[in-house]
Amino acid sequence: MQVSVIIPTKNGGKYLSLLLKRLNEQTFKPNQILILDSGSNDDTLKICKEFKVDFIQIDIKNFDHGGTRNLGASKAVGNVIVFMTQDAIFSDTRGLENLIQPLHDNQIAASYGRQIAKENANPIERFVRSFNYPSERMVKGIEDLPKLGIKTFFFSNACSAIKKTAFIEVGGFPNRTIMNEDMFLAAKLIMKGYKVAYQADAVVYHSHNYSLSTQFKRYFDIGVFFSQNHWIKGIAKSEREGIRYLKEEILFLFAERRTIWIPYALIDTGIRFFGYRMGLLEKRIPLFLKKRMSFNKLFWEYGNL
Repeated sequence: MQVSVIIPTKNGGKYLSLLLKRLNEQTFKPNQILILDSGSNDDTLKICKEFKVDFIQIDIKNFDHGGTRNLGASKAVGNVIVFMTQDAIFSDTRGLENLIQPLHDNQIAASYGRQIAKENANPIERFVRSFNYPSERMVKGIEDLPKLGIKTFFFSNACSAIKKTAFIEVGGFPNRTIMNEDMFLAAKLIMKGYKVAYQADAVVYHSHNYSLSTQFKRYFDIGVFFSQNHWIKGIAKSEREGIRYLKEEILFLFAERRTIWIPYALIDTGIRFFGYRMGLLEKRIPLFLKKRMSFNKLFWEYGNL
């Protein structure tokens, strides 16, 4: 098995050095590390030169969550493509080995790792990571749709591995997508009859303390994604997921003795829901407002015209 690691960057210097150092320490050595940089003006380029990784510079106008990763995949020398984000750090030296292990199974086309919140994460973010990334391994297929609903297609490019043949077979990521290119790919693979593995022992540190306004913008973009990809919601229902999320979040805050965060959690959840609903209605919203409401403003500037 040959592995190419693809990492899109934009001013990623804060964590990139540690990320690359940890990749070099893995028990399974990648055959290629490729950085796709969209106009960094920090020390990202210097770090890439120090670690002697492959490097492609792209114009910020050409960045796209799906299309840029497709570009990286087209340059991959490996038969397995690992996608990571610039701020996801393996917690130990066996992370990459554990991540690709399920791909020895002919039925499994892709896998993704567990994300644990960083030390500075607030209680809400710690819960989000534990909710989406439990401690038990899981393999998901089309037969899980009645039970898991939209969670069947949950997948994250912060730390994922995909067989190149399967990636090509389903057409890779969508070009010109606002976000959720990873869920789109997982849905395509699963509907094609493949399985996707959640590998709980492939652990990365990855979290963000987003403000309420940023949460609105992110969930607006999620709503836009589903508005533009009706087929996913038509296959996998998501209505109950929000209710389950809120119930478990409150129980988590009680268990952590952080009940002071419950009012914030209620507001946070409400803002996410409102942003998501607004995103679903994006076709009725003027372009200038969508630019203000969106986290991915480049999509409206260059990607959706």
